[in-house]
Amino acid sequence: MKIVYHAFGGRYSDNPRAVYEALIARGEDAEHVWVSSAGHEHGFPEGVATVMYGSPECIAALESSDLIVSNSHLEMDWDKGPGTTYLQTWHGTPLKTVHHDVKYAPPGKLESLDEDVARWDALLSPNAASTPNLRHAFRWAGAVHETGYPRNDVLSAPYRDERRARIREQLGIADGVTAVLYTPTWRDNDLFGEGPDFDLHLDLARFHERFGDGAVLLLRLHYMVSGALGTVQAPGVIDLSFYPDIADLYLAADVMVTDYSSTQFDFAVLGRPIISFAYDLDLYRDDVRGMYFDYRELAPGPVVTTSEEVLDALADLDRLRERMAEPLARFTETFCSLEDGHATERVLDLILPRLTGGDELPRRSA
Repeated sequence: MKIVYHAFGGRYSDNPRAVYEALIARGEDAEHVWVSSAGHEHGFPEGVATVMYGSPECIAALESSDLIVSNSHLEMDWDKGPGTTYLQTWHGTPLKTVHHDVKYAPPGKLESLDEDVARWDALLSPNAASTPNLRHAFRWAGAVHETGYPRNDVLSAPYRDERRARIREQLGIADGVTAVLYTPTWRDNDLFGEGPDFDLHLDLARFHERFGDGAVLLLRLHYMVSGALGTVQAPGVIDLSFYPDIADLYLAADVMVTDYSSTQFDFAVLGRPIISFAYDLDLYRDDVRGMYFDYRELAPGPVVTTSEEVLDALADLDRLRERMAEPLARFTETFCSLEDGHATERVLDLILPRLTGGDELPRRSA
């Protein structure tokens, strides 16, 4: 049995990582191969077999695989074998529109991605609210399994506090220091337009001026623009855009600042404050991308539009927790009911029959 794993164009992370580590822990008899990419080799454990994204070795691995576990599109030319099962886990609850639902895509882009969608055998959904949107976006009539996301099991694990302490120590975050995780998403008009690849709207200098050594900003750019700014070097800021697994950063953080990123749906599992920094909401919603939900109604915390408003909210986390208690409860009820620490088990129930020579991956649909 040969399993090929792929996450975010070549990182050791996300749902495929959680599935892989669970299979290793169980001692399942399989050959495991990961798709890697330049700049992310450091994230893979020693001894893990890897192939470079798009290389002849990568194509050969995909074409000879029994099972593929991927969290995003495999944008390369390869022929899926008749005995291969392709499980697409995807990588987030869609707040912003995706695939065929977007307002703009470069000519030929969606058609190219559709070639990958046509290879899928089953798709995971993190919650019931996401299922119809994923189906519509991908024009997907196949099996959808509402399992929750394996990557989030660690957020409910009994050892999460010990892991949090270890990660903060590794990152140099002292006890008593507030760790602010900033996860801005990418903008289609920047990446596909004539503007810069990415631009930060949170004033980093002002952040350090207001909080000094009492707070640290953990910067995590979206994987599509992770290298757009080079390495961000500023007092009180740790650029973790190339850090292998964002789940570690969720655990390390005390509060999140984000915009339209799906990271908020994961971080909410922890019950910690979330600030919605929506400086370009009208433009993004109406012209750039589009959204599946009413952003202001959905938001699990305060919606602010200026950098200074973000800093004001960060200055009083106790008040922030009080303000967001009710909206966060609604948010988690809608989007996080399956994030109970057992999503990986549900996914293994789907694929283990395939690994042991039994039936194909179940085709039941949500």
